[in-house]
Amino acid sequence: MPAIETTTAGGAALIKIFGVPVLAGAAATALVFLFMWPRTLREAFLRLTSTIAASGIFGPFAVMALHSWWPSLFDSSKAVAMLYGADPALGVLFIAGPVMVLTGLPAWWLIGGLLLWLERRRGKDIGEIAHDAVEVVKDVRGAL
Repeated sequence: MPAIETTTAGGAALIKIFGVPVLAGAAATALVFLFMWPRTLREAFLRLTSTIAASGIFGPFAVMALHSWWPSLFDSSKAVAMLYGADPALGVLFIAGPVMVLTGLPAWWLIGGLLLWLERRRGKDIGEIAHDAVEVVKDVRGAL
């Protein structure tokens, strides 16, 4: 039977690995609920899950990129955690949490925009929707 310290450390590691992306995605969702409220429960579910997924998928990459670009920020966050008597690894979460929240925000807006775009084309067949998509791409390219 493993020691209590091992199981507690393992549980804490699992919370850090899986809990931070989920909490960051939920925080991102809560922030954007203030600005762009979903119209239906289905839309809310789609946007919530996409925000959490984007935060969990892209957040760690953003944290790694930030760490390679600005490593002293993470050293400082570890020092701050130690000042408060916490585990230095907790200091990384001071930086990783907000970064992961920020990586989840675009998914909320993109899914909301896509759902609105599709809702405006309700009743059209797939060919008409594809034609509309091509027109939008042409408009965007022309604007650039």
